[in-house]
Amino acid sequence: MAPPIPLLAVRGSDGTALLSGPPSCEQHSSFQRDSRSSRCVSFSRDGTLFGWCNGLNVSVVKSSDGSVVSTLDLPKTSLLDFSPLNNVLATWQPYSKPKDSVQGEANLQLWDLWSGQLIKALYQKKVDSWCPSWSEDEKLSVRSVNNELHFYENNDFNVIANKLHMQKVSDFALSPGGQPNKVAVYVPGSKGAPSFVRLYQYPVLGGPTAALANKSFFKADRVSMQWNKKASAVLVTASTEVDKSGASYYGEQTLHFLSASGETALVQLQKTGPIYDVVWSPNSSEFCVVYGFMPAKATVYSLKCDPLFDFGTGPRNAAYYSPQGHILVLAGFGNLRGQMEVWDAKKYKQVSKPQAPDATHFSWCPDGEHVVTATCSPRLRVSNGYKIWHYTGSVLLKQDAAAGSELWEVRWQPFPEGSFPERAIKYQAAPSDLGTTEATPTQAYRPPAMRHLPATPSSKLHEEELPQNLRPGEKRISKAALKNQQKRENKKAAKQIDPGDLMSANHTALKIDPGDLMSANHTALKIDPGDLMMECRRAVSSSGALTKNCSSLNVFSCLQIIHRKFQKRTSCYFRSVGCL
Repeated sequence: MAPPIPLLAVRGSDGTALLSGPPSCEQHSSFQRDSRSSRCVSFSRDGTLFGWCNGLNVSVVKSSDGSVVSTLDLPKTSLLDFSPLNNVLATWQPYSKPKDSVQGEANLQLWDLWSGQLIKALYQKKVDSWCPSWSEDEKLSVRSVNNELHFYENNDFNVIANKLHMQKVSDFALSPGGQPNKVAVYVPGSKGAPSFVRLYQYPVLGGPTAALANKSFFKADRVSMQWNKKASAVLVTASTEVDKSGASYYGEQTLHFLSASGETALVQLQKTGPIYDVVWSPNSSEFCVVYGFMPAKATVYSLKCDPLFDFGTGPRNAAYYSPQGHILVLAGFGNLRGQMEVWDAKKYKQVSKPQAPDATHFSWCPDGEHVVTATCSPRLRVSNGYKIWHYTGSVLLKQDAAAGSELWEVRWQPFPEGSFPERAIKYQAAPSDLGTTEATPTQAYRPPAMRHLPATPSSKLHEEELPQNLRPGEKRISKAALKNQQKRENKKAAKQIDPGDLMSANHTALKIDPGDLMSANHTALKIDPGDLMMECRRAVSSSGALTKNCSSLNVFSCLQIIHRKFQKRTSCYFRSVGCL
């Protein structure tokens, strides 16, 4: 049976469309384009339903044939989402309070998707965590209300089945999967007490021993909690708004690990600086962290928080695993140039290195073969558009927004796990009429007199760290050892050059004809050419080996030594060639 073809939803100022692709991404024949600008679009968890709000009503259709499932008269809707089994549609609009109303309007509404009946209207003033969190079987749902968690069972939102009341519950994360359900709860610190995150297994929520794991820490104004797919562990990124040391504009971040078995740890990062991104591998056994001052490091860790592979340093601030987990993309978007590094996540071998400048969005296609990058408004209001890529670096489709219009969002249609099997990784670029965008090697600024010479380590802005395997049993190379190894290689190369190449190096670096130099010294300055060559060799031995890879600064040093030998007779000549 042939695998299905994913759809791509495109939302912009000129309307909402569904495209059938990749790679062609043509208009979906069963969906009629909505020319009105939409406030939001959303697919159901299994991708069978598609919903959007165009400012008049909320419409839900089947993705396969475009047939209408439900239409709701909700013109102010700003967000919508589906429950995992497509039984409930949640809509949210900004909270408003009329003058003649004491409490205001209930802005969070839960609808029976198939009958269109209102199940429950609730108040949700903040947009953060606006939608209830469901378990995959919809037997449990959770929402945060006034610093406590309310648990509902079997989509009965009229009865609160259980509550978790603590000091000030600021955030929570419900574990994926079915029974037993777990929930991670964050309570910020106050009055000198530390902040903490605790794990509970529903319905055991009370008592001193109810928590499966507990991790306390300081320096946390907010946290981000991420469960792995197997719900066996959670990663907590704690952040502060301000770095009191003044070292970082982004504040301070720390990464903590909690296991459902009770183990906790502080993830030890190998470079100081902000934590840009943390992402779990789909296999739930490892995670990748992008961190450190630019150029940032990227490291894969095991469930024991031991480093497995270090990707070195580079201009990156995000990481994306493919849905199958066999490919990892390290990218630098936002204020970076959009460089992407595509890696084989099992062999740790680089596949390609394309570049997507000005990209504000990246997402994997469910097939694990294609990705989409987009430049969207309002992040960037110029050059809006999207590109469909093959992971080998080939651009398969480029679509720019029409003149005077803006692109707001692109979103892939999701599919159930296992819909697309893992394929063997290819290292050759896929055929494409648009070619590839492999990033050309760039170097630091070099003065005109040095641009024709090979690059030397001294001309690099940053000291690059190479990728290395950190698995137990593998030979590790420290940073100092890598630096010493580079020094030995440079010294070995320098010894292989004959000092007699000095005249050629002078000619190359200073644009002086060796014949003119000998003639000028012999005729005008009355210097024996043999004496000049002897002094050149002495200058080489005293100032260091002069090689073909030398800089013009080394040549200048040698000429100064020669000048001191023939002080009076060479002053005029060296001034004429610009060396003094």
